[in-house]
Amino acid sequence: MSVTANTATTNTAAATSTKSLVVGGLTATAIAAVATTAVAGLGKLAGNSLAVNGAPIQLSGFAMLTVVFSGLGLILALVLARKARSPRTAFVRTTLVLTALSLVPDLVVDAAVSTRLLLIVAHLVAAAIVIPAIARRLHV
Repeated sequence: MSVTANTATTNTAAATSTKSLVVGGLTATAIAAVATTAVAGLGKLAGNSLAVNGAPIQLSGFAMLTVVFSGLGLILALVLARKARSPRTAFVRTTLVLTALSLVPDLVVDAAVSTRLLLIVAHLVAAAIVIPAIARRLHV
């Protein structure tokens, strides 16, 4: 009997932890999407071009890409929560490296320096919102 009760308790705790991770991650994703769009909008209002390789980036593109890549980060966190010995450490290390790598195209893209800086700031704002929100919900 006690084995069944322990298994049920473990399953309930895992389900609660997964739910917290998903809800927290999706909430952070939505906040980050709004924040990156605001950064881009403020940059545009300040006179920065949002043109890359001669083509303008729509404000909605900032939100869409933030949602897509934050969603991938959430999937990574869910996998690490099940597979890694120390999911929080693995998640933070991995996402910091991925964030740094995501800045490389911003540095080399054919765009004005102010546009490149705006893209870098947008990446860092999204990372500053999403990474801690997900990481704090992972076991150490």
